[in-house]
Amino acid sequence: MVDSETRWAMVRRLRQKPAPQAKAVLIREVESGDLPAIKDIYNYFIRNTAITFDDAPLKLAYWQDKYDMAKKFELPFLVLVRGSEVIGFAEVSPWRQKSGYLKVVENSIYLSAPATGKGHGSQLLEALLDSCKAKDIKEVIAVIADRGAQASIALHEKFGFVQQGHLANVAVRFGKPIGSHMLSLKMTNH
Repeated sequence: MVDSETRWAMVRRLRQKPAPQAKAVLIREVESGDLPAIKDIYNYFIRNTAITFDDAPLKLAYWQDKYDMAKKFELPFLVLVRGSEVIGFAEVSPWRQKSGYLKVVENSIYLSAPATGKGHGSQLLEALLDSCKAKDIKEVIAVIADRGAQASIALHEKFGFVQQGHLANVAVRFGKPIGSHMLSLKMTNH
């Protein structure tokens, strides 16, 4: 048993020690070695939330195809890293396969559960939009679940995305109907 004087001496020593430095976060282009962590982040949301319309965990090959497509079409695909740990990602994909939509993309942004609520989503979305602008993308579309994704809607609206419509009951997740909000951002106004 520690007496009161010893306990307070320990507290004073702990207070004198500098707080451990939190590792800085960095946003960079995705590398192929990041894909397993991206898969794990996204699959967490598939298994535990209704904010994605996928209903079964995605395999690494899916993310390899996304990575290859982003490279082929020079589309932004970013990761948020702390040290060597991937804690989030953001990417865009072609909105439609027709040539008239060449400069219109749909975005996705996901953070690992421990990375949420720290402003990292804003950092990542801002970097993604800056990258889209640099690539001369004209419009970014966000398709967001209408159940459990209020933070995502608020994040997109913070960056100027405008509600374009709501599709009710277009999917089923965990046995309940779910719809989607469609938001868009014209990059010329960004």
